[in-house]
Amino acid sequence: MDTTPSASTSTSATLHFTVTDDDTALAVGSGSLPVLGTPRLLAWCEAVTCAAVEPSLADGETSVGTRVTLEHQGASPVGRLVEVTATTSYADGRLRRFSVAARHVEVGPEGPVPGKVVATGEVTRVVVDAERFLGRISPAPADLGD
Repeated sequence: MDTTPSASTSTSATLHFTVTDDDTALAVGSGSLPVLGTPRLLAWCEAVTCAAVEPSLADGETSVGTRVTLEHQGASPVGRLVEVTATTSYADGRLRRFSVAARHVEVGPEGPVPGKVVATGEVTRVVVDAERFLGRISPAPADLGD
């Protein structure tokens, strides 16, 4: 996985992933076929939004996902290179909304080029102070079965 945002600004990012056996619907429990599973694709979409927002974060800040819509439109077999992009569509204070798209990468005579779109959607993130956020979470109760 290439985790370096391709854009010099914090408003967009692009990551590349190669579908492996561990990414399939069969492996992640979302189906019975050896193709890219929607839960893994969703995780990739969140990862690219994190990469897009990261440069704008102050020390101690992070972002949390709060809403996702995703339309998985096409199958991606094991071995397929997938490009996932995120572009800021709305920002207001701590709120960041991203348009996301995933597409196959085709190798042409002049190198890799974006191919068939396999998913589109939107991911909303909110910028938070990491320490304050974690301080508001109650610890999980101890396992009473032990």
